[in-house]
Amino acid sequence: MNEAQPDDAALVAAILAGDASAERALVERHRDALYRLARSATGDPQEALDITQDAFVAAFGALRRYDPARSLGAWLAAITLNKCRDWARRRKVRRWLGLPMPDGVEHWVAADAPLPDQTAADRAELAATARAIADLPPNLKDVLLLRTLEGLSQAETAAVLGISEKAVETRLYRAREKLRRQVRG
Repeated sequence: MNEAQPDDAALVAAILAGDASAERALVERHRDALYRLARSATGDPQEALDITQDAFVAAFGALRRYDPARSLGAWLAAITLNKCRDWARRRKVRRWLGLPMPDGVEHWVAADAPLPDQTAADRAELAATARAIADLPPNLKDVLLLRTLEGLSQAETAAVLGISEKAVETRLYRAREKLRRQVRG
């Protein structure tokens, strides 16, 4: 069946009218991108699943406030980044209180592990890069993830983060430079 898929605005309208199938369609359309964003922001695949779920719960709760003139994907990305920030704050509090983190947490990397035929050096570089991204300050990490991982334009990234396009450009440059120094350092 080659039926045209409804756009995001139509799905939102259907959800607000109580259509559960529209909710499913919206989640299926955006879940992979939100998961990738959360996984890259946290460096933890399990936490990324929880964050993605929390982001959808928050989005559905705030759907009446969504402006259909904006990109739904960018709006959902902003919610996901906020959930990632919440996660990072809770993690810092846990560390400050001295609560133990799971064994081996420093070696966790994003789910896109290198292929088996790649060398151990490649795996180590990937892990170092994932840790370096997760450790970036939020203002740099958010721009880097939205521009490079999610492919948002400079204008879309600026709108999501509430900053100027020049600030996006500057932060992206700084994020890349900081990563380059940390990984190659």
